Amino acid sequence: MAASRGGNVGTSSRSKESDAGGWFVTLALGVSLLKCLLIQTYHSTDFEVHRNWLAVTHSLPISRWYYESTSEWTLDYPPFFAWFEYLLSNVAQYFDPEMLKIENLNYATQATVYFQRFSVIVTDILFIYAAKQCCSCVSKKNDQGDLLEKPSFVLAVLLLWNFGLLIVDHIHFQYNGFLSGIMLLSIARLFQARYAESSFLFATLLNFKHIYLYIAPAYGIYLLRSYCFTGNNPDGSLRWRSFSALRFITLALIVSSVFAVSFGPFIYLGQIPQVLTRLFPFKRGLCHAYWAPNFWALYNAADKALSIIGVKLHLLDPGSIQASSMTGGLVQEFKHSVLPSITPLTTLLFTGISILPSVLCLWFKPRGPQGFLRCLILCALSSFMFGWHVHEKAILLAILPLSILSVISARDAGIYLLLATTGHYSLFPLLFTAQELPIKVLLMAIFTIFSVTFLRALFRKKGPLLGSLETIYLCGLIPLEIFCEIVFPLTSWQQKLPFFPLLLTSVYCAVGVSYAWLRLYISQFAELTPAKKKNL
Repeated sequence: MAASRGGNVGTSSRSKESDAGGWFVTLALGVSLLKCLLIQTYHSTDFEVHRNWLAVTHSLPISRWYYESTSEWTLDYPPFFAWFEYLLSNVAQYFDPEMLKIENLNYATQATVYFQRFSVIVTDILFIYAAKQCCSCVSKKNDQGDLLEKPSFVLAVLLLWNFGLLIVDHIHFQYNGFLSGIMLLSIARLFQARYAESSFLFATLLNFKHIYLYIAPAYGIYLLRSYCFTGNNPDGSLRWRSFSALRFITLALIVSSVFAVSFGPFIYLGQIPQVLTRLFPFKRGLCHAYWAPNFWALYNAADKALSIIGVKLHLLDPGSIQASSMTGGLVQEFKHSVLPSITPLTTLLFTGISILPSVLCLWFKPRGPQGFLRCLILCALSSFMFGWHVHEKAILLAILPLSILSVISARDAGIYLLLATTGHYSLFPLLFTAQELPIKVLLMAIFTIFSVTFLRALFRKKGPLLGSLETIYLCGLIPLEIFCEIVFPLTSWQQKLPFFPLLLTSVYCAVGVSYAWLRLYISQFAELTPAKKKNL
């Protein structure tokens, strides 16, 4: 009887695992098929950026990689990404060797398009694996019943079918899925208490793309606090004598070894100053070509409004107002007309101040992997809010990890809906061609409806996830899109103010992103109070 009962339990367990694997594989195959259907859509200048990097790394010796400037799209990612391009180029030569010639600028034959598109799809396998690992971190032992009641299923949908990754990587063109896969895998390893592996993955990630410096403080503080210090006092405070020198040395060796492998050849060649100049181009100006919906978008809009009012009231000389505009869609330096102009040092100061509270909370009250994840998201979002020359695509750095918290806490689910919906909509200007309009609208509508439906079902006993004003704000994106895409092109304003829709989109979305950032901070401080934690 016992043996029979045990056999039934084992069979049941295997059946559950098989069911879980079945729906995950279905979701992964479905989104991969969708990516294939997007191959022939519009691609941005980033397509040529990466084609040029293929050519540079394939055709030139390593000593010239960070000096080559035939194309305006020079190599400006860390060394690991350069080697990544080199590996891809060795496959690309079998598709069309002409794409690997540096002088073939804006080269985009059908074979080139297919190779680059499929290179993104294939490398997304790492993202799929990382998503599976993250799902295992939130799955419950009693995960039974309706799929919508399973946090792991909802998280799989939010990650695998993320609207932002779909349009940024598979239409606009980049490799954010591959890089985000490394980030999510390092997060999963922290949830699994595999600290050394997590630190190795994150150090590797930094050497692929330095934008992840945004979240480095969260990793540094958490690994030091929760791995190098092995004990706490009864009141939860740090027991200083519990510091493990061996663990600290282990982490230091792991991180330093990764950086040595990455930058070692360039140190040997004496090219570190040149590499750093490429990685940190501070002469590019405060804002990117398209305004990221952050604090500086609101600041720029306020400066523009004050300058117009000043001219109308004869308080400002019209000649003192710069002809170039922050809404001009160009990467350029810009001086404000009324408000103080912003320097890189100012943005660094603002960013440091904005992440400090979350880092201090993580140090004094680590609260396990969830506390780390909340700090990581706040570091990413604070850097997005106040950083220098922030790309609008950097919002994904906060949205993706927030997906994990959204299936754990109802409060975080509401914040996720606000940030994801607003942040994803702010990416719309990246796809400005007419044929992509129905695609981006349809994909975002489907993802948003699924997100709202699945998260509501997951937390149906917790009440509404969004307040009435929050819902009204999100619904305001619909008339905004109608005005920008349909009404505005029919008006005479199109000739005089061609980038007004871009300004309007950035400012409207900046309000939502700023609000989500504030709510995240409030939720972090609320979690420090045990009584409030019970109400989640």
